[in-house]
Amino acid sequence: MDTAAGPGFDTEALRRGIEGQDTTALLSLYADDAELRVVDRNTQPSHPMVIRGREQIGTMLADVYSRDMTHKLDRCVVQGDHVAFQESCLYPDGVRVLANSMMSLRDGKIVDQTVLQAWDAEE
Repeated sequence: MDTAAGPGFDTEALRRGIEGQDTTALLSLYADDAELRVVDRNTQPSHPMVIRGREQIGTMLADVYSRDMTHKLDRCVVQGDHVAFQESCLYPDGVRVLANSMMSLRDGKIVDQTVLQAWDAEE
């Protein structure tokens, strides 16, 4: 029986996409049937925002990465078919956002992602 490993996840493409605000590069990391859930101050754990499919995920990514802010991939860990990463963001007015993601992969592509986001408190 052949047990060759499937394609790996491209962490450098993830870094380039996040830090270069390149939605095309980021979207290429997702499977066609991917599902993304966002939990934050507006969409809490019992009612997360759920985005299904590459087209809807692409729309969300285009919105996020078109904003006037910087994005940095702080950490990324890949273990088998699971990826976890931390992204820090900074708006020009100094407001910071921290996002942690946990993802499942199939054939090296993201099929399931949960994002937990936290913002600086509004003053």
